[in-house]
Amino acid sequence: MGDDAYKAWKSTTDHSDSSNPADGITAFQSPPGHYLVQEGVTSPTLTQLSLKPSSPPPRSSSDSPARSPASKHRDSIPLTVERRDTLSTIPSDGVSLVEPSFDENVLRALCELDCGVPLLLDRIKQGLVSCREASVFFKKRAALEEEYGKSLQKLARGTSEVYSMNDGKAGSFVTAWQSSMRLHELMAENRIRFSHRLNEMSEELASLAKEVDKNRKQTKELASRYERVLQDAEINMEKSKARLDVSSEELERVLLQKEGESFSESAVQVKPGVLGGKRVLGKAVAKGGLLLKGKNPGNILRQEDDIRLRVSNASDSYRKALNDTQAMRQEYFNFQLPRILRALKECVDEIDLGTKYHLTRYAFLFESIVLSDGSTLVPIVPEEATGLKALYEAIDNRADFKTYMQNYAYAHGGVAKGPRREGPAEEGFLPPLPTHNASYGAAQPPQSVANGNTQISDRGRPTFGIDLAEQMARDQVELPPILEKCCVAIEKYGIRCQGIYRLSGMARRVGMLKERLDKDMSSVDLDSEEWTADINNVTSVLKLWFRELPEPLLTFNLHQGFVDAAKIENDRLRHIRLHERVNDLPDPNYATLKYFMGHLHRIAQYEAENSMSIQNLAIVFGPTLFGQISNGSTSGHANVTMADAPYQNRALETILEHYADIFVDESEATA
Repeated sequence: MGDDAYKAWKSTTDHSDSSNPADGITAFQSPPGHYLVQEGVTSPTLTQLSLKPSSPPPRSSSDSPARSPASKHRDSIPLTVERRDTLSTIPSDGVSLVEPSFDENVLRALCELDCGVPLLLDRIKQGLVSCREASVFFKKRAALEEEYGKSLQKLARGTSEVYSMNDGKAGSFVTAWQSSMRLHELMAENRIRFSHRLNEMSEELASLAKEVDKNRKQTKELASRYERVLQDAEINMEKSKARLDVSSEELERVLLQKEGESFSESAVQVKPGVLGGKRVLGKAVAKGGLLLKGKNPGNILRQEDDIRLRVSNASDSYRKALNDTQAMRQEYFNFQLPRILRALKECVDEIDLGTKYHLTRYAFLFESIVLSDGSTLVPIVPEEATGLKALYEAIDNRADFKTYMQNYAYAHGGVAKGPRREGPAEEGFLPPLPTHNASYGAAQPPQSVANGNTQISDRGRPTFGIDLAEQMARDQVELPPILEKCCVAIEKYGIRCQGIYRLSGMARRVGMLKERLDKDMSSVDLDSEEWTADINNVTSVLKLWFRELPEPLLTFNLHQGFVDAAKIENDRLRHIRLHERVNDLPDPNYATLKYFMGHLHRIAQYEAENSMSIQNLAIVFGPTLFGQISNGSTSGHANVTMADAPYQNRALETILEHYADIFVDESEATA
């Protein structure tokens, strides 16, 4: 039985590795006479295996046999894939059992644990679950991205084709519209490519998990085979020991009979630690042992020789089984087990590193697709490409309408539609009205009345659309005259009016007042009933003057600084930063802003009557004081975007709330 177990063990080790397993370990040596069977000895002492310094420490036979029930369920835990034959990487020079790059401390610690193999199997199972979850996530995410990309691509192409067939707007609008559809197609193609990358990553992870599971099963089967062979050898050794014990008992009985001792007086007790343990000869006889009393002495001698032969054979069999079992133990714990643990640990590393690599790759691809969409919408180099916002801002509705009007008049101008414009007098047609050209105007008296208003001669000092610093230097004033004139009238006649500055005046009256102020401001009397009857006309003219400044009051250069300061959440810090930006304004702008903020501050003090709080005033004048650049402008300043509107209002609201701190000196406050 011992020979069969040892042959099975050798065939197992030879099958797993073509090299000689004994080359990697120290040869087992037993001292002479160590395995001689002595009467009453239960088990021999195992000789410790001498190991190389790099090999894990040996393990006694008591460490090996049965595995705990808690570890049995771990046999089904999947293993990581080792793409190369890990079992063939064990060196055969006897110097080291692992490669230099492998963490030998981890391997040594695993060899010292009774649960090393179940531990690694459990860890591999966790790695496989994580790997498969990542694979499923990538696959589902790829499906979403592919559906989104194809839907967006179909929408953009369909919209572009439908618009080209319909009678839509032409000119700059159609150019911007078709270009924006092409941008959407480009983003859709990026999403489709992203979905393909995700599908590839999902398949790679699934393949990795499948290969790991296959290697896990192979390595687990190999470990189980080693353990079964070792357990069979130990069982065979125990059976040989039991047969030796029985033969020794029979020999004792023969020797007792030979010496003439009666069985009733020979209840032989064996000291503890002696082969066979405690036994009672009387019990053995009562169970069917041979009664030798009265036997022929010749028969007793022949029986004694026969029993001694059986004892010798049993002793030889037991010694052989013991040698084989010890050799298998030493080879398993000092060579095969480290090799199995090494293979499992390398599989753990492979599944962990593979999953981490694909997750990192996913993060990189995700960042790349988001950055690609961003650079498509807002190109990093505007000169090389046009973003979506710039395309839509390039729409020139005024030029498009002018072109459309000319084309329409050319195409339909010859067809009479509607009432006739001219005709003979006998049919009731009136003569055409005279054209107000330059010669007609020169022939009229300078004080002619039109619509009850006296015409005003142009003094050549316009104020609308003129640079703020230029008109103040021209008039040699510290404040724009139109600002003082309008603010005084508004505070005098409209400070209690409901919705002051929020309501607009009549367009015709506003245009008339603008023309008069632009020609001769000193001749316009804002105290007359013509303008005090509807003070909203005056407020609309003042807002129009601010809007028509070539550069807004708060300037293009400082626009971003005001917006950044307005984004600060801390009230005190936002106030300080806005105060700094106000101080950075040019002198004409600062003086104008100071006067106008004081005017609005006084308007807000009558909030209970005019319903114009600081917040409402900021909403009205935010876009006006920050200004906007018209479409097609070639200015080098940044365009004022609608996204900045809330921060423009917030900046102006903060300035109004802290008007005294920002603009009023202590000397002025005292005065």
